[in-house]
Amino acid sequence: MNAISSTRNKRVRYVKSLQTKARLRRSERKLVLEGNRLIVDALRRGAEPEILLYAPETADYELIARLQDTACAILPVKQDVLSYISDTQHSPGSLAVYRMPKPPIPRSAEPVLVLDGISEPGNLGTILRTAAAAGVSLVILAPGCADPYNPKALRAGMGAHFLLPLVEASWKEIRGFCQDLATRAATAGGDCAYTDVDWRDAWALIVGNEARGLSEPAKRLAQRQISIPMTAEVESLNVASAAAVILFEARRQRLRTSA
Repeated sequence: MNAISSTRNKRVRYVKSLQTKARLRRSERKLVLEGNRLIVDALRRGAEPEILLYAPETADYELIARLQDTACAILPVKQDVLSYISDTQHSPGSLAVYRMPKPPIPRSAEPVLVLDGISEPGNLGTILRTAAAAGVSLVILAPGCADPYNPKALRAGMGAHFLLPLVEASWKEIRGFCQDLATRAATAGGDCAYTDVDWRDAWALIVGNEARGLSEPAKRLAQRQISIPMTAEVESLNVASAAAVILFEARRQRLRTSA
């Protein structure tokens, strides 16, 4: 098959639109993964792509062979066409279109992580990756968060989207998820250090936008506001770093209890 050489090709224009238009991603329930590593990770988790575009010069032919017996449309494209579609400065060897994953929500989900107005896609994706590693059962995106299927969020998530149940919800719905949980919110002005909290119970943690802080609905929902003690010279941590510090302290306590 000859490699597609035109950016006007129907499939090329469709994948490019998925990369750049959140509304189309939502209506189609599709996302685009870039690079062999993310695509192989998704395959390992049971997700098969619907379309694979690859540059013959940099292709992973083992990956292509694995997809030969599936319903995936496997299409070679010129490297400059792949670069046109790619969201990265240095385009990968392949891009794949997937249906948005919908991992089942546990009946009594806990621990729960609530993201309050996390507007930077890279931070959001990094938090999802950390949450998956730290054993979070459910991540809830409150109003004002970035699109979790933005290309930057997908790259930073490194496959977490296919592992974690992910829900976008109103604050009324979030209260329902958290009604039986000890709900804490991380903030610079919290009255309790995160290490002084007993994380062995059933809990929910709210982390907010690092510039604007917690929203009013988040403050009303939280039963306690907690903080990370820092030296006077440092005002705050990046929200993804702060989430990692707290989530792994919670995991440490739980692991020690179960040992």
